[in-house]
Amino acid sequence: MKTATFKQYLLQFKNPSGTSRGVLHTKETFFLEILEGDKKGIGECALFRGLSFDDVPDYEEKLTWLCENINQDSAYLKKELLHFPSIWFGYEQAILNVKNGENLYFPSDFTEGKSSIKINGLIWMGNVDFMQTQIEEKLELGFDCIKLKIGVDWNSEKEILRKLREKFPKEQLELRVDANGGFTFEEAKIVLKELYELGIHSIEQPIKAGFISEMEKLCSETKTPIALDEELIGVVDFEQKRKLLEKIKPQYIILKPALIGGFSGTDEWISLAENLGIGWWITSALESNIGLNAIAQYTFSKGNKMPQGLGTGGLFTNNFESNLQLEGDLLSMKIQEIQA
Repeated sequence: MKTATFKQYLLQFKNPSGTSRGVLHTKETFFLEILEGDKKGIGECALFRGLSFDDVPDYEEKLTWLCENINQDSAYLKKELLHFPSIWFGYEQAILNVKNGENLYFPSDFTEGKSSIKINGLIWMGNVDFMQTQIEEKLELGFDCIKLKIGVDWNSEKEILRKLREKFPKEQLELRVDANGGFTFEEAKIVLKELYELGIHSIEQPIKAGFISEMEKLCSETKTPIALDEELIGVVDFEQKRKLLEKIKPQYIILKPALIGGFSGTDEWISLAENLGIGWWITSALESNIGLNAIAQYTFSKGNKMPQGLGTGGLFTNNFESNLQLEGDLLSMKIQEIQA
């Protein structure tokens, strides 16, 4: 028999973190703990206020329901939690953790400290000086793939990208940008052309989610690859997922397990994307080190060699200790030495 409890936790940002949706100071999250005999599992139900599909008033009621029904069949629980992707994500983690033991979700060469994951460096929005300082820090650390948040002041942002390109050709530095839906359709058409001239690898979500025909048109005409991100949130039915990708035909999709139904939901998107010749990579969604650890282990298991978006562990003042370590742009697991 299993028992389960949950608790809320408020992560505090070291520095206010800007996106085109606003500035973030705190990040609310929930932890699900499952006990089965002498085994314990923990999972992070990484709710993202204002973005998650399951940011609804009865969120904690659903967590309470899960704890009360924790011994039900997983297929039944998955069906009941279909519209609560972050809760299902936490459940998947906790069950895997019970099965595999402390800090383990997907045992592999990664969790044994024998291999690593290449990640991109993330640059948050701010004034030009703040963004340039972040970029210089990432370059000094050895990153050769950097992602910049854009969509607030495009002229200033474009100038930063232009200066970067002058110093570093695209063969030396891969530049990705993320607009978080910050442009209108007409603006996006212009921005896409300018990004192509700057040799930008890709742009995430140039326009807001839900404008399917406009996004389809942008993807069909662009020379700068487009990656869908927010567009995937709330699409829970497998056939709906297939129809969305077949309609828009993006060059890439960005997969945040907490927002799209956990590992099983991510598996569905990957399967569809690969069948349609669409590229993909995985990113975190401002989880604590607990959720980030689980996502990193899952990501390694998928074998994607592109730089992944897993570098958010150092953002918070009150994060948890982690075996994850970052050396340059390589994320790996630090293995504890056993004392004799």
